[in-house]
Amino acid sequence: MKARPRPLRSVKMPAVGRPDIHRVAPWGEGQRLDAYLSRFLSERSRAQWQRLIETGIVTLNGLATRPSARLSPHDRLEIRPVAPAALLEPDPSILLDIVYEDPALVVINKPPGLVVHPAPGHQDGTLVHALLARFPALHDPSGQQRPGIIHRLDKDTSGLMVVGKTPEAVADVQGQMKLGQVEKHYLLLVTGEVPDDRAVIEVPIGRDRQHRQKMAARTDGRASRTEFRVLERFRGYTLVKADLASGRTHQLRVHFAYIRHPVAGDSVYGSGRGPEGLRRQFVHSAELSLTSPATGERLNLFCDLASDLAQVVANLGRQEPNLVPHLITPPQGENEPSGRW
Repeated sequence: MKARPRPLRSVKMPAVGRPDIHRVAPWGEGQRLDAYLSRFLSERSRAQWQRLIETGIVTLNGLATRPSARLSPHDRLEIRPVAPAALLEPDPSILLDIVYEDPALVVINKPPGLVVHPAPGHQDGTLVHALLARFPALHDPSGQQRPGIIHRLDKDTSGLMVVGKTPEAVADVQGQMKLGQVEKHYLLLVTGEVPDDRAVIEVPIGRDRQHRQKMAARTDGRASRTEFRVLERFRGYTLVKADLASGRTHQLRVHFAYIRHPVAGDSVYGSGRGPEGLRRQFVHSAELSLTSPATGERLNLFCDLASDLAQVVANLGRQEPNLVPHLITPPQGENEPSGRW
């Protein structure tokens, strides 16, 4: 009677950070490497094992190999410790709207509804999955499932977002951000009619003590500064252009809620109230300025207001959709902010 195959087991317990070593059992003879691993180390799918083999995390007899490699009894398999990002499956079905690209950076126009990176409840179908399909060389040394991600936009926020193609590019742009050399400008529709034409909100932000998924204005929080100017006032709403002098989580939404003009459509920091046709929070990343690590060139990038938000403005009766993109071009000779919180 033929012996029933037993689960694959380690020959020895690997030291932390060192490869896990296996010997192929006699009943593995002739099997494909990816099929063998997925059957007897079933905590990962066959597709995940294929990706690990292709990236060199799994070796056969000390050499890089292919998922289709046929095994012989007592072949030596080494499996290096796996960062979570190595298991991400590229998703070519998610299309990317690329605004700018060079050897170091890619800037995309992120659509609303797209989560940036995997998180509880959103393990698939994220921007990271789309980036890996378009740029297979991306990788994440931190193991946080965020290859190339320098900063993020909320799921329901649209507009410009920069991604680094290499760890060096990511570090370079992050350094620019710390020095205040990256400029980010947003278009927001907030509830109520903001009285000041220009103002500064300078309020520290920290984790909300009661609701850990939220941020809050706190005296012991991290210093945060938002400058804004009014573009248009409507009945019950104000369209503003906000400049982030810092980049705290949910900064714009927290700051405008603090001055009692929460972002229209924001049900987390406001009532969720919004004008006709608004189906999400009205936040759009409209402008981005930074220096390319590859060319040294100063990049000044613009992105038209997303069509659904432009339609909301049109519904308010004061602007036509095709005029809205011009609102993101700052006028010459602006004065200093007139208000401060």
